[in-house]
Amino acid sequence: MTIVYRPARAEELTRAQELVVGSINDLSQRHGFGAVATLHPPLFQAFSLQDDPGGLFVAEDDGQMLGYAFAWACGELRFLAELFVAPGQQRNGIGNELLQRAMPPTRKGSAIVHALITFAFNTAAQGLYVRHGIYPKLPLYFVTVPREALRARLPTPQQMPPLLSLADLPKLAEIDAKVLGFSRAKHHRYLLGDPTMKGVLLRAGGERIGYAYLSSDGHIGPLAVTKPQAMSAALQAMLAMALDGDASNISAFVPGGGDAALGVALAQGMRITLPMMLMASRDFGDWRSYLPRNPLMM
Repeated sequence: MTIVYRPARAEELTRAQELVVGSINDLSQRHGFGAVATLHPPLFQAFSLQDDPGGLFVAEDDGQMLGYAFAWACGELRFLAELFVAPGQQRNGIGNELLQRAMPPTRKGSAIVHALITFAFNTAAQGLYVRHGIYPKLPLYFVTVPREALRARLPTPQQMPPLLSLADLPKLAEIDAKVLGFSRAKHHRYLLGDPTMKGVLLRAGGERIGYAYLSSDGHIGPLAVTKPQAMSAALQAMLAMALDGDASNISAFVPGGGDAALGVALAQGMRITLPMMLMASRDFGDWRSYLPRNPLMM
């Protein structure tokens, strides 16, 4: 076997996602969670490949894709969005080689933060990341509730917050800098251009204190507020907003350190269905004030 590691090409991204879905479902089924991943068009991957061609890599042998890694960078953060090796190939050192290419080692004392979100039950992957200086920081929970069950608990939705537009990018950059420590302007441009997403500006007392996105499939996130004490009201407002959609289920990713968000979610009948873990080379961000979109975009 002669494994070749090289940058990914745009025409390979769908094949890479087939590998990702197959690898995730193989893992989740072995741990009793059933098949949790479905195939979607690689739109964010294609966007990121155009933004940073050096962030996506494949491992192949004689034309067969054996592994795939995808990382993106914003400011001082380099985030590993995807690293998967085909079932049956995990013991060949492929993951280690891909990780070194997608997340190059930094000098001691560097300001760069390496981070990722992985399944809490994927102990083999966590061991790999720890060996590369990326450590478990806090749990993340995927929570969900049927829309009709949520409707029975929530009051009638109030007036919808103002929709986000490209004109709000400077304010969004300020919010992200305060909550996460870096700007995510390019990701907001991507989300605002996605017809399946609806972004809103969150206000309190006339002050712009945060933002949130709601997808057509009922998923809330990313959501950020500049004051942790505003998280309860912000998530409550987004759950009420989600009732106006057509999705059969409403969902979100809630950090274990975000007591306010987790308390609201469980009080409204949401249930934890999938445990995940944020890992990073050092602490960053205020996770009482942020709900990530997913393990791909953070």
